[in-house]
Amino acid sequence: MVEKFIGTWKMISSENFDDYMKAIGVGFATRQVGNRTKPNLIVTVDDQGIVCFKSQSAFKTTEIKFKLNEPFDETTADDRKTTTVVTIENGKLMQRQSWDGKETNIEREISDGKLIAKCRMGDVIAVRTYVKEM
Repeated sequence: MVEKFIGTWKMISSENFDDYMKAIGVGFATRQVGNRTKPNLIVTVDDQGIVCFKSQSAFKTTEIKFKLNEPFDETTADDRKTTTVVTIENGKLMQRQSWDGKETNIEREISDGKLIAKCRMGDVIAVRTYVKEM
């Protein structure tokens, strides 16, 4: 099921991301950089079933490695220390990050050949769209 997400994805649009970053507690200076950054997302899976998400930009590169359905410790690009779990629900990759009594969800799905990432914090939703590099 993860196979359809494998590849290098180039961001082509980002909607409402500043409001999402505010909602999760990201400071002004970091939000300014985050709003200007259009990272590539590289998704790989090794033969042990370990999934790797690498977010790569001129500003910062972050990488997480995990097994589906198994909680792990993540340090996010904005330096939050979260307990994260990634599952597959209805063909979507669901990433749930919990920290300091808060929770955010990032839902990734493939639609019309694009990877759509919906970032949710409470009633705030940001949508980031990627196309696959060939």
